[in-house]
Amino acid sequence: MLKDDILKALLEAGDYCSGQALCERFHVTRTAVWKAVARLRDEGYTIEARQNRGYRLQNTEYLLSQASLDEAFAAQNFLKRWVFLQQTDSTNLEVKRAAAAGDWGPTLFVAEEQTAGRGRRGRNWSSPPGSGIWMSLLLRPKLRPERASVLTLVTALAVTDGIREATGLEAAIKWPNDVVVKGKKVAGILTEMSTDMDRIEFVVIGIGINVNTESFPEEIQSVATSLAIEQGKRAARTPIIAAIWKHFAAYERLFEATGSFAALKERYETLLANRNREVRVLDPDGEYTGTAIGITEEGELLVLRDDQSLTAVRSGEVSVRGIYGYV
Repeated sequence: MLKDDILKALLEAGDYCSGQALCERFHVTRTAVWKAVARLRDEGYTIEARQNRGYRLQNTEYLLSQASLDEAFAAQNFLKRWVFLQQTDSTNLEVKRAAAAGDWGPTLFVAEEQTAGRGRRGRNWSSPPGSGIWMSLLLRPKLRPERASVLTLVTALAVTDGIREATGLEAAIKWPNDVVVKGKKVAGILTEMSTDMDRIEFVVIGIGINVNTESFPEEIQSVATSLAIEQGKRAARTPIIAAIWKHFAAYERLFEATGSFAALKERYETLLANRNREVRVLDPDGEYTGTAIGITEEGELLVLRDDQSLTAVRSGEVSVRGIYGYV
């Protein structure tokens, strides 16, 4: 579309780009350029127009676009394809549609806005434009289906280290699929898979991160936060995305090569927010309390129960909550 071509041109220019130059580059009229710029403004982009100088995109470090992703991923060798979407129903659904169409992956979908984002157990995940990172990966790992759940832990490790690297915040992991800062949730992970008999057809890894959200509804203020709130300033999203997939590529290759989480266990436990804390395990067979002491090599949470018995907790239908807070 013309507006996408013009957005990329403005990003590449980094300064004013004349309307005439845009007309000549894309073989369109000045009216077509003006309408495309108006559409970009409607989508939230701040574009300055100055007579005799042209158009200039402002605050580019905070923007997500195909061009910014192209630049971020130019030197990596893990992703085969990456797609930016201004709006979609769900990036997880985008992955499923791509897989059904024969996309082999690894393919990443990143959206500015989701209209039907969801988290674990079908919960809605608010995904307004400009506020966060909403992305999903299509992966076809050479794993048995029963091993796929460990990819959630691999992803949590990558998200946590990516946030730490890009922002300097001391992010941590709330087992199994949340990332927290100062005891409040900033990111969630939803892993889904499609299987054929005893093999995995593909895995969908969905990630939602509260980046520049300024406030939360009263009912979740005690458990949710954003990177901007914790930093005291807005955060650029593209560097966070790039850092996450850099770490994921390294961790996933190690996990798939060894077939075990053992090589990542120590790093994971270092970042485990639940470790040595009292927790309540909400199991369908009956809840109980204890102290989380680490994880197994299979990614299960080890809980020393109040009766001194040791239980390895599997993810799935089980939830773990801190007794004195979210963690």
